[in-house]
Amino acid sequence: MDPLSDEALAIVVPIVVYWLYSGLYMALGHSISMDKYRLHSKEEEDAKNLVSKRDVVMGVLLQQLVQAAVAAATFTLAGERRTTTATTASPSSWLAVAARFAVGMVVLDGWQYAWHRWMHTNRFLYRRVHSWHHRLVAPYAFGAQYNHPAEGLLLDTVGGAVAFLASGMSPRASVVFFSLCTAKGVDDHCGLWLPAASPLQRVFRNTAAYHDVHHQRRGGRYNFSQPFFVTWDKVFGTHMPYVVEERPGGGLQVRPVAMSPSSATAAAGAGGK
Repeated sequence: MDPLSDEALAIVVPIVVYWLYSGLYMALGHSISMDKYRLHSKEEEDAKNLVSKRDVVMGVLLQQLVQAAVAAATFTLAGERRTTTATTASPSSWLAVAARFAVGMVVLDGWQYAWHRWMHTNRFLYRRVHSWHHRLVAPYAFGAQYNHPAEGLLLDTVGGAVAFLASGMSPRASVVFFSLCTAKGVDDHCGLWLPAASPLQRVFRNTAAYHDVHHQRRGGRYNFSQPFFVTWDKVFGTHMPYVVEERPGGGLQVRPVAMSPSSATAAAGAGGK
């Protein structure tokens, strides 16, 4: 594979985006001036999390290695059918790319919701696989892709491949698509509430605060949707509303609020922590 080909860039660029974007958030999170935007204090992050930052880095690097191998195989499988769809920036070409992005987002959301919820419903899968990710009770940016290798393969890597193949997007378009998916995952785990400053938190309702609910003990049966929309949670009754409020001692906290009895009953079968 040509190291400067669209396929190679689609493999490498999202990984670079992951470490640069998460590094930016980690730097912001360690600034005293940003403490008022933190959803968990630094003390909580150190005390509550059940895995060291070193182990998180090693786990993420392993997932990204597998991700790169599967992506290379997917591009090889797709072959010449995925050449760039247009050579000029005409309105019709941009609309075609936007439509493929929309399909990819919907497919990826559906794939991840189904697998994510099943990993909470099935006790074996939760204890042996998905509980790895929930070792991060107080999430932080570069822990976004910290998963059991099996989960990383099924949810993220295979899910991305399915979205790419189903949408029909070109490798060149997938550079942007997978970079967006990566940035969104980092943003959802960043531990900072910045809707005025983060375009992703401003545009999407599935945010760092929304996903923080899921990492809480009370919220483990709710808010499975990722990475873009909250649609599947609302459709299947696993949506947990919340408020972001000031935390005693400074900073912010996400507090789940009461659900309707029908929604609570529907979510009761989701299992989890």
